[in-house]
Order: sequence, then structure tokens, then C-alpha cells
Amino acid sequence: MSPPRPKLLPRLLGEALTLLALAAVVAAVYVAIVIGLGRPPTGGERALLVLSAAAAAVAALLWGELRARVRELAQTLTGARRPSPETIAATFRSRLTRALPLDEILLQLVESLRESLALDAAEVWTGSNGVLQRSVADPELPPARQELTPDEGSVVVRTGVGGTSWAQTWLPAVTAGREDGILRVAAAASGGELLGLLVVSRGPGGAQFEQAEEQALAEVARQVGVLLHTAQLDSALRATHDALRAQADELRASRARVVAAADNERRRIERDLHDGAQQRLVGLALKTRLARELAERDASAAAAVLEELGHEIESTVDELRALAHGIYPPTLARRGLRAALAEASRGAGLPVETRIEADSRYPAEVEAAVYFCCLEALQNAAKHGRNGTRATLSITETEGALVFEITDDGPGFDPRAAREGAGLANMADRVGSAGGRLRVESTAGAGTRVIGTIPLQDDSAR
Repeated sequence: MSPPRPKLLPRLLGEALTLLALAAVVAAVYVAIVIGLGRPPTGGERALLVLSAAAAAVAALLWGELRARVRELAQTLTGARRPSPETIAATFRSRLTRALPLDEILLQLVESLRESLALDAAEVWTGSNGVLQRSVADPELPPARQELTPDEGSVVVRTGVGGTSWAQTWLPAVTAGREDGILRVAAAASGGELLGLLVVSRGPGGAQFEQAEEQALAEVARQVGVLLHTAQLDSALRATHDALRAQADELRASRARVVAAADNERRRIERDLHDGAQQRLVGLALKTRLARELAERDASAAAAVLEELGHEIESTVDELRALAHGIYPPTLARRGLRAALAEASRGAGLPVETRIEADSRYPAEVEAAVYFCCLEALQNAAKHGRNGTRATLSITETEGALVFEITDDGPGFDPRAAREGAGLANMADRVGSAGGRLRVESTAGAGTRVIGTIPLQDDSAR
């Protein structure tokens, strides 16, 4: 930070001493000239000397202002004249159309402001949700933070451009360390929301800000507000894009797992049919042929074979029923979730309290996803639970979604360590295939909670 300027009284005293010293030098020069002449001046010469000394004193008094005018003229002739506040606002507006990083635009802004307005410092504060931080400054300043309540933020936005005393009241962190300086703080807002501050300062004894300068600061702050709002929208858009890309990647992986699981299930069914029901049916066909042949020669033997055929047919029917139950439970198809899950809870291998408030019928894919996820969660609770472990199963329909939840008081686990397990992946894939989301909460020694949410179309319940 630039060193503070002297106080007003010492500065005036210094200027007075400078003028006295200048007068003394002028008088001494004229005395030397007189002595150098070797004789006292005559009456006419004495009057000329007095007038010359007075002219020198007047020239010395006017030199400060004249020097400023000459410097301004030189700057104009060489093209180095400082831009006006209006020019700064127009220049910054043109920079907004360029593809420059936000930090670079703001840094160029504070550098231009400091140079054009002869400032000790210029800075931009940015933030949201009532927290502002110093982002860029010229010269470089240490980090600082200002917290505001919603009401305080509204006051800052409504004020527009505030002075030192106002800033000390509403923005004490902004004025810290320079309470004696001359500050102007302009709010950078969009849609009534405070997004940042434009802060400019001159040291004690510096020139007061003119009305044109304050108007230019207000215009630049308005443009900064638009820039910050656009940056927020860009950031939100990038975050949404990243989330959609991650969701698309997960969807592709989920679809690949679903296809692989479907292939594995198809092969399992083929094996079960080939090794079980198909072999039984072949045996039944052979025994039926044997019974027909025995019926012509030995009726009692044929009767025994037919009785045995009856038992095997019943066993085959039971096996086919069990196989079909694994593919899609008949109870679920005929009577819906309440009856199917009540039946599954009774055979879960641990005490289960059911709280099913959804009595409607839903699309087959929704009912299947809920049923098999609940069944998987109950089987996991029974498999990994201790003696006395209990579970609760609840299903509710709320706000256009079907929500199921299974909790148990078992040993729990680390969901991150088990994320790659087939059980949790299958559950997530089933829910995802119906357009829903699955969440698993568990801590070692504190049980497990599985929550699934599947959105329902207006005509899903029937």
C-alpha cells in the first residue's frame, strides 16, 4: 500500500514555510546583486529592484498551478493524458465483449481506475450469500472478508455509491486501516442481489471525489455486477454440464451392467431348465412310455409306475414354480407390492416390520425394481446380521414419487468400501432403470439404511 499522505495542517504549514524560504532566497539574491554592483542603488534603481522582487515572488506563487497546466498540456501533446472517468466506463464496457478471464478483466479495471483517478488504491470485492472477499487490488493488498446480513446487503445495494463514514458503518472490514482516508464504495449488484464491491481510495488530505467520478464509479460497478452475474451463470452451467456428463457416464456403465446381468440371468435360466425341469420332463416321458408298455403285460406294475409319475410331476411343477418365482414373483404380478413384500418379509430370515402405505398398482418395471431391491436389502440384513437383528420395511407414495426404505439394526458397513459389490450395484441399476435414485447409509456398528426414490408419471398409479 502507498505510504499515507501528511495531515492537512502539517501540509499547509509546510507550504507556508516553503513560501517564506522562497521569499528569503529571492531577497538574498537581490542583496547579493546589490552588493555585486559595488554601490547602493539610486532611487530609480531601488524602485526597479523592489518591483522585480515582487514579480519574482508572484511568479513563484503561480508556478505550482502553472506547472500542473504545463504537465497537462504535455500529456495532451504526447498522447499520455489520463482518461476521463467516462472514458474508463466506456473502455471497461468494451472489454466485457472480449474472451478474457474474469480475474484479468478485474485487474485491468483497478489498474485503469488507479491511474486515471490518481488513487492510492483501487480494488474489487466479490462473493455471494452475504460473504464478500477482496479479489483483486492495485496495489496488492492482503486478503480481507466482509460478512453481511440480508438486510445489510439490501442497504448496500440501495445506496449505490457510499463515502467513508457510510462505509465505516456498513462495511467496517472494507475501511479497516484507512479510516482517515477518502473512500468511495460502489455496489456491484444484479437483480437486487449484492455480488461485489468496487472500492477506491485516496489518502488523508487527498482531493475529494467529484460528481463525475462518482457517476463513473456507479456505472463501472453496474457493469461489474453484470460481469459477476454472468460468471455465476457460466459456473452453474459448467457444474450442470459436469453433473450431466457424470450421470451419462454412470448411465452407460449401468446399462452395460444391466445387459451383462440379463445375459447371466438368461444363461442361469437355461442351465436350470436344462439340468432340472428338462431332465425331469425327459424322465417323465420315458416313464410314461414304460407305463404304457407295462399296461399291456402287468397292470399292477403299470399302476405303480403311474403313481410314481404323479409324484414326479408334482415335483417338476414345484421346481418350475420356484424358477418362475425367481424371474418374476406370481404374487407380485397378481396382487401387487403390498402382498408380495408381505410374503417376502415372512420368509426373510429375520423379524421384519412392514409399513406399506402404497395400495395402488404401478407399472411392472417400477414394482419389480422396488420388490427386488427390498428383497436384496432384507437378504443382506439377514445374511450379515447378528442374533436379534431386526428390520423395518416401509413404502410411501409422496410428491409424485414412490419411496421405499429398509432399515436394520445390524452391524453396518462402510458403503464406500462396498460400492463395487454386486448387490448394491444391482440395486442401483434396478432403481436407475426405472428413472430413480438409490441411497445407502451405513456406519460400522450402527446398522444400515437403504432409501430408494422412483418418480411416477401422472398415470403411473392405476
